[in-house]
Amino acid sequence: QVQLVESGGGLVQSGGSLRLSCAASGYIFSFSAMGWYRQAPGKQRELVASISPGGTTNYADSVKGRFTISRDNVKNTASLQMNSLKPEDTAVYYCNAQIGEGYWGHGTQVTVSS
Repeated sequence: QVQLVESGGGLVQSGGSLRLSCAASGYIFSFSAMGWYRQAPGKQRELVASISPGGTTNYADSVKGRFTISRDNVKNTASLQMNSLKPEDTAVYYCNAQIGEGYWGHGTQVTVSS
C-alpha cells in the first residue's frame, strides 16, 4: 500500500533553516506529483509547494524565495528546504502524493521561535 513518511521537523529560531524529507513507497513514485502542505493551529491546511513528475515547481506566495521543493526519483523522496524561517511558518507539515484520491503522511511538526 502507499506509504508516505515525513522526517526533519523540529524547533528552530527565527531566521534558521530546516529540511523536511518524505519517503514514499508502494507506488511508482516518478509518476506522481508531490506536494507539501501545512496546517497551523486553528487554521485550514494549505499548500506550501508542489512539484510535478517532470520537476515543475509551484509555491505559495508566503514561502517564495525562502523554500525549495525537490524530488529524487531514484530514492523515491521529496524534500522541502526551508530557509529564513519565520514564526508564522510554525505548523504541522504534511507530504502529499497526488495519485488516485491522494495520499498523506502523518505530518511532522515545525516550530519557529521568535
